[in-house]
Parts: sequence; structure tokens; C-alpha cells
Amino acid sequence: MSLESALRRALERNQFSLHYQPKVEMISGQISGVEALLRWDHPDLGMVPPMQFIPLAEETGLIVPIGRWVLKEACAQNMAWQRRGLRPVSMAVNLSPRQFADERLLHDVDDALAASGMSSVLLQLEVTESMVMRNVARAIRTLKAVQSRGIRLAIDDFGTGYSSMSLMKQFPIDTIKIDRSFVRDLPRDSEDQAIAQAIISMGKALGMTVIAEGVETTEQEAFLRNHFCDEMQGYLFSKPLPAPQLARLLKAPPTLMSPPLQPDAAPAKPASASRRKRAVV
Repeated sequence: MSLESALRRALERNQFSLHYQPKVEMISGQISGVEALLRWDHPDLGMVPPMQFIPLAEETGLIVPIGRWVLKEACAQNMAWQRRGLRPVSMAVNLSPRQFADERLLHDVDDALAASGMSSVLLQLEVTESMVMRNVARAIRTLKAVQSRGIRLAIDDFGTGYSSMSLMKQFPIDTIKIDRSFVRDLPRDSEDQAIAQAIISMGKALGMTVIAEGVETTEQEAFLRNHFCDEMQGYLFSKPLPAPQLARLLKAPPTLMSPPLQPDAAPAKPASASRRKRAVV
């Protein structure tokens, strides 16, 4: 109850900020975009972990005004970088379930773009499989209305939900993000290898950009690159950074990724028979 009370006051007291994690093209090493991630700096508790306060914000409905602030702040920051002479990059913003279901979502998106002056083609909204599967018909209408504005759409945490190939065809999605749970044990785990390769193949077949989340080692990166994943995101390149530090990364020359693995470079370790994963392929 104390945390909820503090959360209600956090927005008006300017305790929220955004950090930005780069998305990097596998081949060129160039930053193609960033993902805006919410941070809460409480005056007494310090930095409150997102996994602690975001579910609370979702439960109480506070996530809708907070999400509205995130949209405006992220778009404004992208334009601030451009005014400093930095090249335009895609700005990804996560939508929560309540935000995606909110009747004012499209109005909030339009307001954020109008207030910042950012082109709609630079905005990417990320939704999860579970969100769009709650009400498929409504989700399709909402996603198509978003896409009609020129905004890109991504399915986050792909492979952990319950969508099917037939439904994926109906969603106007541009990008799928391979969940970090399937990246963690690459390239040693045969199950993760099979799932990652299948998601990449499906994404390519549907003309989507495929991004791997949670890339932390050169072995993971080399495996994904060898199997033609388009982009990566993770601590191997950069943790989420405050805007000034991210600006310095945008100024830096591209970092070339490691060369691809040979197809027979290393055999996969058999997966434990007790493991259970939900994969959508």
C-alpha cells in the first residue's frame, strides 16, 4: 500500500525517467533503433526495480497515465537527439495490456507525435503475444489503425505465448523479437537452437525483421548472425543508458560484429528431457 501511494505521486513529482537500450544491426554493427525503458528513482527507496512497480502500476491502472508520459517523453527525446545533429533512429515503446486496451490509445499516440514533431515512421510500438490474443478481433483493428499511421509494430517476447501461424498472418506486424529465454543458452542447447532457427525462418517467410533479445555473449551473437537474425539487443553491446550516454553511442562509429560461425563449428548439447518450453512454430 505504501508503494502504491508513492507510485501515485511519482509522476507529478517527476521521479520517472527513461533509459534507452540500443538495437544493433547484426551485419553492419550500426545502431538501428533504441527501446525506451521506464525507471523510477524514489527519494527514499532509490531505484525501484521495474519488475516491482510495473505490475503494481498495471494492477491499479496507473500504467495508463504513466505509459502516456513514456510515449511523449520518448518521442521528445528522439527529436532532441536529431536537433543535436544525430541521425534519426527508430524509437520503440512498450505498451502494457491496460494501455493497449485503453480507448484513448490512438489519441495518445497522435498527441505524442504531434507534440514532438517526430515522424510516425520512427515510432515502433511493442506488444506481447498474450496481449493480442486476449481479443483477437479488437487487436487486429487496433494494430491496423496504428499501422495506418505509418507506425511500426513489434511482437515482444515472441515464442512464449499461444499465437498460431494462421493468426500471425492476420496481425500487421513488422518485427518479432525472440525472447531472451531462447537466447540464454545459445549455442549450446539444441532446443533453443531449434526454436530460434524456426522463429527466424518464420519471420523471414512473413517479411518481418527478427530481433534477438538478451544477447550477452559473443557465442550467442555469432550463432544468431550465422542463422541470419537481423538485429540484436543486449548487454553484449550495451545495457540501457540515460539519454546523454546513449547520444555518445549514436555518435560513435559502428562496431563490426564477429564473423559468422561455420555450420559445423560446434555440436549442440542435447536438451534435458524434463525441460518444457512453449514455442509457436
